[in-house]
Amino acid sequence: MSSSREKGSFSKTSIEKETYLPDIADEKVVDIENVHEESSDSENELDADVAELPKVVREIVPLEDDPSTPVMTFRYFLLSFIFIIPGAFISTMNSYRTTSAAYSIFFVQIASHWVGKWLARVLPHKKVKIGRFSFNLNPGPWSIKETAMVTITASSGATGNQGTSALSLAEIYYGEKVNAAVALFYMWAIVFVGYSYAAIARNFLLYDPQFVWPQALMQTTLFQTQKRSDADSKLGSKQMKVFFAVLIGVTVWEFFPEFIFPMTSSLAFLCWVAPRNKTANFIGSGLGGMGFLNLTLDWSNITSSIMLSPYWIQVIQFLAFVVGAWILIPAAKWGNLSNFKYGLMSNSLFMSNGTSYPTSQLLTADFRLNETAYAELGKVHIGAQRAWNMFFDYASYISGIIWVVVFGYDTLGNSFKKLIASFKDRKSNKGALSINLQYTDRLNKLQSKYNEVPLYWYVVLFLASFITLLVIFATGQLFMPWWCLLVGLGFGSIIVTPLAWLYALSNFQLAIGTFNELLYGYMVQNSSVRHPAGAVTYGAIAGDAWYRAQYILQDQKIAHYMHLPPKAVFFSQIFGELIGVPINYAALRWVLSSKRDYLDGTKVDPLHQWTGQSIVSYQTNAVQYVILGPKRLFSNYPMLPYAFLMGAGAPCVFFALHKLFPNSKLKFRLWNTTVFFSTLSIFFGNVSTGYLSQFIGGTITMFWAFRYRHNLWKRYNYLLAAACDTGYNLAILLIFIFFSAAKTVSMPNWWGNNAVSIERCFALE
Repeated sequence: MSSSREKGSFSKTSIEKETYLPDIADEKVVDIENVHEESSDSENELDADVAELPKVVREIVPLEDDPSTPVMTFRYFLLSFIFIIPGAFISTMNSYRTTSAAYSIFFVQIASHWVGKWLARVLPHKKVKIGRFSFNLNPGPWSIKETAMVTITASSGATGNQGTSALSLAEIYYGEKVNAAVALFYMWAIVFVGYSYAAIARNFLLYDPQFVWPQALMQTTLFQTQKRSDADSKLGSKQMKVFFAVLIGVTVWEFFPEFIFPMTSSLAFLCWVAPRNKTANFIGSGLGGMGFLNLTLDWSNITSSIMLSPYWIQVIQFLAFVVGAWILIPAAKWGNLSNFKYGLMSNSLFMSNGTSYPTSQLLTADFRLNETAYAELGKVHIGAQRAWNMFFDYASYISGIIWVVVFGYDTLGNSFKKLIASFKDRKSNKGALSINLQYTDRLNKLQSKYNEVPLYWYVVLFLASFITLLVIFATGQLFMPWWCLLVGLGFGSIIVTPLAWLYALSNFQLAIGTFNELLYGYMVQNSSVRHPAGAVTYGAIAGDAWYRAQYILQDQKIAHYMHLPPKAVFFSQIFGELIGVPINYAALRWVLSSKRDYLDGTKVDPLHQWTGQSIVSYQTNAVQYVILGPKRLFSNYPMLPYAFLMGAGAPCVFFALHKLFPNSKLKFRLWNTTVFFSTLSIFFGNVSTGYLSQFIGGTITMFWAFRYRHNLWKRYNYLLAAACDTGYNLAILLIFIFFSAAKTVSMPNWWGNNAVSIERCFALE
C-alpha cells in the first residue's frame, strides 16, 4: 500500500501524523490520502507551506484570511451573555446527575450564528459613545469570525466549575455553608490559574500543525459549513435543514426517557425474560446491575462522544467496560475476587456487616479521627468495585505521564528546540514569544499578522489568582492549609503538558482527582487543619490547573484555525468566566435547595439520576484520605500501591512491543493504557446502561460511516452530534421549566414508569 508517508511527501513523520484521525484502527483508514475522495491534488502540486499541514486540516481549515473583519462587536458581547447564562446553569446542574449530556457548544455555534445574522438585519447602524469610548451597534454583515468568538466565549463561561464540589460536600455532609463572596472568588481563581497555566503547554502543542486537536477541528468544520450556507450553498442549506430536523426530533423524543416513558432509558432484556429471577435481574439491569446486553434510548446515556472520539479510543473504553462490568463484577459477587460481599457497586463506606458506616462519629470537634469511636466501630470497608476504581485511578495518572515520556519524547523534544529558538529570535511584540514563526506552515504564517498574547498577561493572571487563593486559605475561609496551595500548583504545572498532549491527539481527557486527594491526605495527617472537604478543595486547584488549561488551549486552537486575533481570544475567555461563575454558584444554590433530599439519601430518585454520585465519591475519599489517612487505607487494601507500578510499567511494555513489532496489525502504539485504566476508574456499576449502546453507535459513526461512507460522514457527522446534544439539553431545560421550576409535577406511574422498577427488574436487590 502506498501512502504519503512512504513517498516522503511530508517534511516530518511521527506517530502524531496518524493518531488524529477518527478511526485509525486500520492502516487503510490511516491512509488519509485515499479516504478523502474530494481532494485529488498531489503533494507535489501544493505550496510548500500548505503541504506541511496534515491533509485533514487542509481539507477543512480556511487557508486565506481577511484581518480587517471585526470580531469584538456589540453583537458579540450581547450574544455572549445570552448563551453563557443557560449553559453555566445547566452544566452545574448536570454535575449532580448520574448521567447527562453536556450543554452543547454546537448549539451555541449554530444558534449564535443565526441570531447574529438577524441582529445584523435589525440593529440600527448607529455609533454609540460612552465617555472616551465609542462603538457601532451594527458595523456590517455578521461574520463567521464573530460566531467563532461567541462560541469560544461560551466554551469558557457556559461550563461547570470544580469549586462547587467542595462547597457542596461541606454543606451536605458537614452543614457548613461558605460565604458567597469567598465562594465566588475561589471559583474564579481556580479557573484563572488553569488559564494562566496554558502558557506552559501552548508553545509545545498549539502552533505545531501535527497537533490537530480533534474537537477544535470538528468545530472548525461546522464553522465552514455555516460559512458555505451564508454563501447560498445548496449543500450548506441542506445541512442546516438536517440539523434543525434532528434537533426538533431529539427534543421531542427526550421527553419520553426523561419523563413520560423512563423505561426506554434502560432496556433490560434479561429482566423482561425473567422479571422475578434475582440472577437474571442483576446480570441484565443497567440501574443496579451488570448491564449485560442492556441498551438505552436516552441520549444522556450515549452522548455525542460516539461521533467525536476516535474509534480506537472507543474500542479501548468499551473493552475497559467489559472488564469492569462483565468480568470483575461477577468475579467479585460470585467468585473470590473480594471477601467483602456488601456494597459491591457503591461509593459509600460500610461496616463489616454491610450497614452504612456512621462516619460522623469518627470526627472530633476539630475534624480529627476519634480513635475510641474507630476502635468500637471497626475497620471501614469499601465495595469491591470502589476498590478497583481507586486502583486503576492511581494507575491511569502515572500511565498518562509515562506514556507521553516514551511515545512523545521526540515530538515534544522538537517543540522544545523551537521554543528555545524563539527566545533567541525574539520579536519586539510587547514581550510576546514568536514561537509560531518557528513553524513555516500556512496557518502560522497567516497568524503572524496578529499580535501574539504577551507572556506577562499569563503571569499577571496567575499572580492575581494565586494571591486571591492565598488570602482565602491563609485567613481560614476554606478547608485547606495555605501551604498545600503551593504543592497543588506545583503538581499542576507538571501534568499540564503531558495530559494536554494526550488530549490534543485523541480527544480523551484524563480524570485526575483521586490521585490529588490521596496526595493531600499524606500532606495533612499531622496538620492542625484537617477538614474533610480539604481534599476536594485541593483536587479542584491541582485539577483545574490541567482541565482549564486544556479548555483554553483547545479554544485557542480553534482561533488558530479560524484566524482570530490571539489577544481578543484571550480576553474572550476571561470575559466568559466572569459571567459564568456567578451563574454556577446560583445553580449550586438551586440544586441544594430543591434536590437535597435525593443528594443526602433521604429520598431515592426513581430515575437514579439525582444521586450526586460525585459528591458521594468525594465524601468517601474525604473519610479515607483525610480522616483515616492513606496509611490505614493501604494497610486495609495492600494491593492499592501496586497500581503505581502498573501505571509506570504498562506504557513501557507497549512501547517495547511497538519498537519490536512496528508494523504489527495489532498497532501496539494505539492501545493506550491511560485510556484503559482511566475508564475502569470512572465506571459506576449501578448505572451500567449506555456503554453497549455507545459502542454500537460509535462503530456505526466512527468506523463504518467514516470508512465506507466518508463523504456523507464528513458532511453530517458533526452536525448530527451537535443536533442530538442540543436537542437533549433543550428537552431537559423544557422539562425543568414545565415540571420543576414553579411546582414539581411527577409523571404518574404506568407500565413504562413502574413505581418499583422502571426497568421491570422486580427481583433486583
